[in-house]
Order: sequence, then C-alpha cells, then structure tokens
Amino acid sequence: MTLRKQYLLLFFFMCQFILGQTDSIVLKEVNVTDSQLKKFSNSKSILKINDSVIFKNRSSLTSLLNFNSTIYFKENGLGMVSSPSFRGTTAQQTAVIWNGININSQLNGLTDFNTLNSSNYNSISIRAGGGSSIYGSSAIGGSIHLNNDFNFEKEFSNNLHLRYGSFNTLNVDFLVKASTKKMSSQFSVSRNSSDNDFDYLGTNKKNENGQFYNTSASFNFGYKINATNFIKFYIQLFDGERHFSGTLASGSKSKYQDFNTRNLIEFSNIYKNTISNVRLAFLTESYNYFEDKDLYNYSFGKSETAIAKYDLSYKLNDKISFNTLIDFTKAKGFGSDLKENSRQILSGIFLMKHQLTDKLLYELNVRKEVTSNYKSPILYAFGTNYKISKTYTTKFNFSKNFRIPTFNDLYYNPSGNENLNPESAYQFDLIQEITLKNFVFSISGFYNKIADMISWKPNDSGLWQPINTNKVKTYGIETRLSYEKQINKNQTIQFVANYGYTVSENEITKKQLIYVPYHKLISSVAYSYKKITFYSNYLFNGQVFTSFDNKYKLKEYTVVNLGIEYQFLKSCKLGFQAQNLFNEKYQNVEQRPMPGRNYTVNFNYNL
Repeated sequence: MTLRKQYLLLFFFMCQFILGQTDSIVLKEVNVTDSQLKKFSNSKSILKINDSVIFKNRSSLTSLLNFNSTIYFKENGLGMVSSPSFRGTTAQQTAVIWNGININSQLNGLTDFNTLNSSNYNSISIRAGGGSSIYGSSAIGGSIHLNNDFNFEKEFSNNLHLRYGSFNTLNVDFLVKASTKKMSSQFSVSRNSSDNDFDYLGTNKKNENGQFYNTSASFNFGYKINATNFIKFYIQLFDGERHFSGTLASGSKSKYQDFNTRNLIEFSNIYKNTISNVRLAFLTESYNYFEDKDLYNYSFGKSETAIAKYDLSYKLNDKISFNTLIDFTKAKGFGSDLKENSRQILSGIFLMKHQLTDKLLYELNVRKEVTSNYKSPILYAFGTNYKISKTYTTKFNFSKNFRIPTFNDLYYNPSGNENLNPESAYQFDLIQEITLKNFVFSISGFYNKIADMISWKPNDSGLWQPINTNKVKTYGIETRLSYEKQINKNQTIQFVANYGYTVSENEITKKQLIYVPYHKLISSVAYSYKKITFYSNYLFNGQVFTSFDNKYKLKEYTVVNLGIEYQFLKSCKLGFQAQNLFNEKYQNVEQRPMPGRNYTVNFNYNL
C-alpha cells in the first residue's frame, strides 16, 4: 500500500472517530500541541523565553538563544551556518522540536539556526538534558522547543515590526492574530536581508561575499468542532539565499540556497479522563550549493519526511497519569552526492507520572524503535521531583538516549557507511531550585557518558568515512538567577544571569572537544520607567579549542549590547540598539570574524 493510500485510510478513520464522540462535557482550554513538554518534564530543567525577550531578538534565533542561554553557537560569520553545542555535545546531539515534531535535518542531522526566524513562534523553551525517550534521535544534550500556542479567546490584533541597521540590514515582520471562542488563527511573515559587509577589526579587510536574504511565513489555525473535538493546522516555509563569505585567509565566491517546508495537522478528542491526538506531518528540506555564484553548476540535496503519530493520554486519578504514543516516520533522501534511499521507523513510547505524595512526584519513560537501517536500543528515563518546602525543590533524572546515523553518514557517495550503530548515551541530572516572591535561583549538575560517537576519519585508502569511534564524557554545572520587581506604578526592574561550566572530554585522548567552552556567562537587565525601557545584554564566552589535540584555540571574548525603547501613541514603540558596544574583536569559529560595534533602529506598531 502506498504512503498516500495509508494517509487516506488513516484520515478516514480519524474522521469517523472524531465525529463519533459527541458527549456534552465542558472542554478545557487545550492550546499546547507539545503536551509532553508541559506534562512529563517535571524532573527536568526547563527555561521558557518570554514574549518580551523574543520581541527584542525577532530577526535572529541564534542571537536570541546565544544571549539568553548557556548554549554555545558555532556561527561561520554573521548570518552564515549556525549550529549549537548543548552541554558539551555536538549540534547533531541537540534536538529541535517544532510543535512536538523533531525537525532536525535528515541529511546532516542538525538544524541550522539561521534558517529559523524567532518571529514565527510565540513560545520558545529549552529543555536541558536527555530526552530521546520522548523526542527520539538527537536529544542527547538537550532539546529546543519552538511552539505556536493557541488562545481561544476573542481577539484581533496586528503587529508590524521594522528594523534597519548597519551593513544595510533590513528586517520586516508582520503578525496578525484573530480568535474567538471557537476559532484561533495566526499568520506571520518575515523578510530579512543584509549586505553583511562589515569590517574585520584589526585588519584592512571586509567581510566580502557575505550578503544574504530570506523570507519565512507561518500560518496556524485551530478550530473547535464541538465540545469535545478540535482540529489544528500548522504551516511554515523558509526560502533563503546566502553568499558564503570567505575567511581571514582566503576569499569565497560560493552561495547556498535553502527551501524548507513544514506542515502539520492535528485532530484531538477529549472524553472524560482521556485525551487522544492524531497528528500527520510532512516536512521537506532542499538546498543548492554553488561553488561559484556566477556559474550555473551546483550540487543539491533533498529530503522528504512523513510522520503519523497517535497520542493517547489517560488520567487514572488525581495522582497517576499515563501517556502512550505510536509514531511512524518515513524519510527519503537524495541528491547529487547522495545515493537515493529511504527508511521507515516505527516507535512505541510509554510515559507515566505519579504524584506519590503531596511533595514527591516521579516519572517513567520508555521508548523502542523498529527499523531495518540500524540497531535501535531500548530508551528510558526515570526522574523525581521532591518539593522539600514551599520555596525549595530538588529534582533528579536518569536517562538513556541516542542519535541515529544521518543519510549523509549512511549513503553519502562514495564514502557512506551503512554499518554504523546509533550513538548512545547515559545521563543524569541533579537540580536544586529556590523560588521566592521576586527571586528564582537554580543550580544543575549533570554527567553524560556517550559511546559510539560517529566521526568522519580517513580510512586506509585515504577516503574520509564515518565510523563509530569516540567515547566522550561531559559533565558540569549550570546556574540561573532571575529577579523581577514592580517598584511602583511606573517602575519595573528585571535581572537574569545564567552561568555554565562544561567539561567535554574524549575518553581516549583526554582532550576537550573542539568548540566547547569551559565557561559561558550571560546576563541581562531591563529597567522600565513609564513609557521608556532601558535594557542590556552581557555575554562572556570562554576560550575554545579548534584542534583535536587542543594545540590551537580561540581566545575568550565579551560582548555587550545596549538598547532603549520609547512607547508613544499607545500602540507604537521606537527603539535603538547598539550591538557589541565596546567593539570587541572576536571569533566563535576559527578564521571567521564577527562584526564590531553596529547599530539598529526599530519601529513597532501594534493594533
């Protein structure tokens, strides 16, 4: 039976199921698609980035997360390929979850954060630590959750945001929301472009061939069919072109084109203590790479992923909840350097949460995948949440996680290796949280032992080929401090500081992995007085090694941003930002300088 016919059959079944449940009970407001993040992550550290912080970093998801978390980003120059290192792991070991769906590339296993615009999401959360038992491959270091949440209340609003800055950088975002008690919809479109021709500090060179532009759009719609059933649609696309800038040592004439789409439909039913969801998703990604932008010759790669997921949650009583999921994924990849191939993965997932006492809660997760492409281990997680007092909570979590080989790892022509095993990892977290009226402090200790890491190395004939080789252990601490106070009717102050200390060591060579800083510290402060808001971001990034023998390194750097906003005519805001205020000369990837001091003026109109 073809995949299309399977979908038609499943769609027909869902229609019968949804229309068959007509009991007249009161529907609670259910507006979060990624319910596992909300309901089954009580033993984990979750950082939610609020709307006001997202608003100030609307053009760049890389900048938003870099200045508001301890995640380290390797960015090959401003606007170029950007990938995260979460708790000392690789970019392929960080899962990106879009409305409950893992969207890491099927081709190379990672997500390029400069192909995601933060303005397309109204909720962004960071889940630290292993999560493969829920979210599947890649969630070894942690997961980043991009959500579009619905509000079924009467509302109509428009928002236009304009930014113009140094290097002829232009950002235009438009967002409209319309909702009633029965319907909720959101539409957003974003356009970003830049000449990106900044000076390399300390040299007489410029960032040449670095221009880029991209357009992204998002449409989300939710409708309550009746008191117990509703349907949601999510559609997102990204179309962009980047001219890959050169390095300090050599120039470049290359360019890279991306076109990605994401489509998701969800049917939900609530019946007494049971909530069932059926989701169908179809994701595409494609790229064209031109070594010489003036020539038509190019290499390309494409992938298509279809996902069918059934999610059934059951609340046995006020203390015990269960959640079972069945996930079928079919992915196909092909390209000029990639042998066409496909894989099918069937996953079964069981989650349980038990409020054992008023103070003690524990969670249990189990996942098993079946596929012919690799040997899949049984994944699991166990966690506790113990509320010692009204202000003090301690959490513990232990998990087994994994990452599957990508299409490039398996089928890249001619060096793919079809005998690879998935990477596997054992991890535990210990978290302490103190919450007072205006003050929140948390400290997390973590340890992660990774086996069968996939590395590309030359074989006996000199051909670079992926093999299971490295064993890595990562450990460290993360702290978070936040303070918010309404001083009086006209004044508010907010302060946040995050610090991460990370050791990520190859157990064979006893060397720190490349591009993993031992230290990262970020902080932000905002002060509002009547219609004026002042804010500042601070980032300290410790030195990183750029060679496996730790002989070569990039020095530490400090970046400070400063901004001011003024509200007028009730619905308008005018702002000014100075990035890299002290003109710090720095790189986060070797030979690829980042901009010095630069400026942005922004205007926001909200109706």
